[in-house]
Amino acid sequence: MPEQLPQQHDLFASSSAKTDNALLSPSIRMEQLREQIRRADYAYYVEAAPILDDREYDRMFEELNALERQHPNLITPDSPTQRVGGEPLKEFRTVQHSQPMLSLQNTYNREEVLDFDRRVRELLEGKPYEYWCDLKYDGVAMSLRYTDGALTLGVTRGDGISGDDITQNVRTIHTIPLRVHSVKLSNGQELRNFEVRGEVFMANTDFVRVNEEREANGEKLYANPRNLTAGTLKLQDPREVMKRPLQFAAYFLAPDDGGLRSQEESMRLLREMGFPTALHSRLCPQLEDVFAFLDEWENRRETLPFQTDGAVIKVNSLQQQFELGAVGRFPRWAFAYKYESKKAQTRLNTIFLQIGRTGVATPVADLEPVLLAGSTISRATLHNADYITDLDIRAGDTVIVEKGGDVIPKVSGFVPELRPQESLPFTFPHECPCSHKQALKRYDGEAAYYCEFAACPSQVRGRIEHWASRKAMDIEGLGEKVVDQLVQEGLLTTVADVYRLREQRERLLGLERWAEKRVDNLLQGIEASKERPFAKVLFGIGVRFVGEETAKILAEHFGSMERLISATKDDFVQVFGIGERTAGAIAVWFQNPDNQALVRDLEREGLNMKHEGRVIADVVTPVQGKTFVITGTLPTMKRDEAKDLIQRYGGKVAGSVSKKTDFVLAGEEAGSKLEKAQELGVQVISEAELLAMVQQPVA
Repeated sequence: MPEQLPQQHDLFASSSAKTDNALLSPSIRMEQLREQIRRADYAYYVEAAPILDDREYDRMFEELNALERQHPNLITPDSPTQRVGGEPLKEFRTVQHSQPMLSLQNTYNREEVLDFDRRVRELLEGKPYEYWCDLKYDGVAMSLRYTDGALTLGVTRGDGISGDDITQNVRTIHTIPLRVHSVKLSNGQELRNFEVRGEVFMANTDFVRVNEEREANGEKLYANPRNLTAGTLKLQDPREVMKRPLQFAAYFLAPDDGGLRSQEESMRLLREMGFPTALHSRLCPQLEDVFAFLDEWENRRETLPFQTDGAVIKVNSLQQQFELGAVGRFPRWAFAYKYESKKAQTRLNTIFLQIGRTGVATPVADLEPVLLAGSTISRATLHNADYITDLDIRAGDTVIVEKGGDVIPKVSGFVPELRPQESLPFTFPHECPCSHKQALKRYDGEAAYYCEFAACPSQVRGRIEHWASRKAMDIEGLGEKVVDQLVQEGLLTTVADVYRLREQRERLLGLERWAEKRVDNLLQGIEASKERPFAKVLFGIGVRFVGEETAKILAEHFGSMERLISATKDDFVQVFGIGERTAGAIAVWFQNPDNQALVRDLEREGLNMKHEGRVIADVVTPVQGKTFVITGTLPTMKRDEAKDLIQRYGGKVAGSVSKKTDFVLAGEEAGSKLEKAQELGVQVISEAELLAMVQQPVA
């Protein structure tokens, strides 16, 4: 924890103090909440040591949201609520870097590290020097500009001279502070205006989870975390960026007025300001210390939670960095040592299909077991039919296996000279491998084949496993093997059957390896799952494209299962954070009679079908059920903020004015939409009138 962070008892009010919160002015209470949330974010996202439970965090965030809706003139750009703001962009503007973001010369050869050290020694003419070593994150380089301690600009590396302004996307990354803690340089000067450079990346576990979700939905998988990170940062809609769990690690600080002495001091100040910095960085006084660092992490890199493709060696003194200068686009004071990628060869025995919970048929390679990067690999996903065709992989081939970004095993090619003469190209099966032999279907524009038979045992197992998983209903004792056994025994066909197992207690006791205690523990775990919040239920039922975050958004916006069932695609599209494709998938799922029957079954079994927190749409105001069109520049609110406010209170926002429009919310420089409203006699209101409407409950 940085020195500037107060102790926890200074941050979070006691029960008696909470009573006094109502007596605080809105501005003071809002700033108090912002600071508390910032500290909680730092503890959770940077230190991985939460200081608040989810419920208390959500309560504080909602209180801040509510206060900012009541007092929009008091909203600050660095508020935690403002991580996503503004309209989606059509294109990114180009920004020139204050200093070029230089490339690094790199090598896989230790001899070239010796040559680099020799050149440094000669150029410094015998002056003593030392090195700073960082692990090289396999991510996307980023430059951040802070003015008066607040984030004002985020720019990609681009060509090193200029890059894209992706500030809106950068603001969604929780490990990047919107406002930093005040620190002083060694000369006593307060650091206020500066640039930070670092790497945006994705953790291994998050990468695997994203790909698992995409595979379950029949979507194309990402090759590695870096590609996913780069693609995410290029998205034009920050709401979509926020759904991806990107992280940031800072490695360089550049104050506008100078005053820094070393790379070591730079990293210390970054940590004090609240930035996450590159893990395992180390001061290396001698070259042998550098080699020890390289050796250690070449052997230990599989244990890291992120991808690294090597290490960066830098002269520690910033003055000496200046003296050494650069040649072309390469600095003389820094060098990158790259680790060899780890691959193995083995035989591909056969290719079989695996059916997921959504019916996606994924081809899987059955391999002769081979040791790779510390683990034995016997299976690897082949993604889809196109992947197999493009690589021309066949049963009997000697294939090249690697870990995609050192995370998940993948087949990346084969050895042509070792291919058996009798080998034949793989033909994708036309039927599901289950006993029902349902025909597989491929939709236009999609890479995956689907089994559309809902009673397919593989799908049944997948749906129930997902329902019982930790991130969904978290049912202890209902793991993969247990689900498989209970499905085979005919005890489970839907997730609702899980709650009817209490009626099958005697039958459970008759199963192999099922003693009384085990049965009772399972039934208790099932009963306990009825207390899970509504958002968990929504995630657990397995609607296509609905992950944890989207489930939370739906729960908070609609508040109940009843409202979700009656909602249309247009209703879902209007929800902030829900895209067109996701909205369509949600609507299709809830309009399906079988799914509606499942929901009713779960409701009868006592599952939570309403959101526990305050649902703003439940507050009936003149906004509810009305259609608005927003035009012009509003005095204090962005259009997205106004849109979100209207939707939160049950209104709809349309893109054009028609006879069905109830209100046009007009600001300065309102154009043709205002003229159209006046022509049709549609009521025109101001931002102040809208705010008065949402604060006016209907009796």
